[in-house]
Amino acid sequence: MKKIKNKTVQEWLPYEKILEKGIIKLKNSQYIKILKITPINYNLKSELEKQSILNSYKTFLRTCNFDIQIIIQSNKEDLSKNIQKINQQKKFEKENIKQISEKYINYIQKINQEKKSSSKNFFILIKNSIEKNNNYEENIIQDLNEKYFKIKDSLSRCGNIIIEFENKEEIKKILYSFFYPKN
Repeated sequence: MKKIKNKTVQEWLPYEKILEKGIIKLKNSQYIKILKITPINYNLKSELEKQSILNSYKTFLRTCNFDIQIIIQSNKEDLSKNIQKINQQKKFEKENIKQISEKYINYIQKINQEKKSSSKNFFILIKNSIEKNNNYEENIIQDLNEKYFKIKDSLSRCGNIIIEFENKEEIKKILYSFFYPKN
């Protein structure tokens, strides 16, 4: 009987190595860079601000003459800690604030029971565009960083915050969250 060897996570995931600044070398010798985006709350903006934001997004899309992938990751959240904090704070409030707090707690509990509470993470993946015959890693990293600055400049004008990952551990956590999202 032939013994089957189980593969390690590193063997079956599609990356070869993780570099600094959110750059990953894939097993097919391509490189990608992962950025995290903290979006604005569009619904809270005035009509004039909304028009300005839309124009900035149009400029962003025209400026990015390279492939990008946008990933939206939704995770269910447990709001019980929030309810505990409100209950603790409620003890020190006036009666009318206590009533408002109680109504808010009931609302949160309802959302929590219906499992409608979730958080969202937004990521942009960019891929290098340097040809194979010019495949020097430093050129590829420079290409990805130029694209990052172009994205950062464009999306910052819309009010978004663009986060470049500083170390390999952050990237490992992101990759893990892609494969094993919270239920």
